Amino acid sequence: MSEINLTTLQQYFTKLLNSKVAIRKVTVLGGIGDLEKPLKEYGYGTPLHIDLKVDNTDQSYVFNTVKPGGFGHERMDDRAAILLWQARAFNALPKHVRVTDVAALTLNGSAKTLGDCTELFLITEYVEGTAYHSDLDRIRDEDTLTPLDLDRCRSLAGYLADIHSLKHEAPGTYERRIRELIGHNECILGLTDSYPPDLDYINSLQLAEIEKCCIDWRWTIKRLTHRLSQVHGDFHPWNILFREGTDFTVLDRSRGEWGEPADDIAAMIINYLFYSLQHRGSLEGPFKTLWDAFHDTYLKETEDKEVLKVIQPFLCWRALVIASPVWYPHLSLSVRKKLLNFARNVLDVKTFNPDLVEPLLEASR
Repeated sequence: MSEINLTTLQQYFTKLLNSKVAIRKVTVLGGIGDLEKPLKEYGYGTPLHIDLKVDNTDQSYVFNTVKPGGFGHERMDDRAAILLWQARAFNALPKHVRVTDVAALTLNGSAKTLGDCTELFLITEYVEGTAYHSDLDRIRDEDTLTPLDLDRCRSLAGYLADIHSLKHEAPGTYERRIRELIGHNECILGLTDSYPPDLDYINSLQLAEIEKCCIDWRWTIKRLTHRLSQVHGDFHPWNILFREGTDFTVLDRSRGEWGEPADDIAAMIINYLFYSLQHRGSLEGPFKTLWDAFHDTYLKETEDKEVLKVIQPFLCWRALVIASPVWYPHLSLSVRKKLLNFARNVLDVKTFNPDLVEPLLEASR
């Protein structure tokens, strides 16, 4: 994390206030004044009281940061989100202490203002390629599977095996990712909330049953913190660009650098099931071949049989996505029902068997 020093503070306030600034005193808020000691002993999350001489007037400010740690504060973007929100919300409430600016410490030790920002944006390089879902569209529409299709499928499985081989010891991060699988706005509860009421193919009681089963799964797998691995986080066919042969680039990494490998696997394989249901109404034919090739390659390269004991809620989540009338409003009722059956039934399987999918597509008794 960036070091805070007097030079940085003086330069920052000079630019912010557009005046000649001298730092008179820096203390830990509520502490005893000392110009150097607080910065040497300073810890993120501890407010600093800063007294300035601005031209010929005395002014005082409080320098606030957020302490890294649990409760959703692990990542820099978590802490940034809190401060960006505070910069707007504090000044909107009567009698609240006012915010002067929200700013950032940089890699070179300087500070820059973000106070006049309304939205952030991201610039990336442009990469040529065709989204992988185009391959799946062709296979579905033409009922053909080429050797290149199999090579690409295996290369994707091998890529995941490679990135998942990098492990990280941070138990709180793993527990958070499993918690977010259930409660994040883009994950299971966010998906169930997005389903309109009064649907004729699934009702609120059935969605609630799925949610309750997922809570049970959270308590089953949250302690498997040894599994924390480097992940993509949204590894589906729309986020992969292929060029010639098996040369590809991935897009739109999501929800954190570290997580459960089953997340990435489920995001991809659910699409082989999805396309097969559209194609033949079951998992068979060319998409069953891809389904098998992906599993075989990944399990052979990683020897991670434990993933079959944790993938169930991730498969449930991804099935809820593609069965959603919000994301796929024109999906046939038959396909939608089978995906929702799968989302519910897979939660009853203690060890997922990729060869026994068909029973999971049928309505529960």
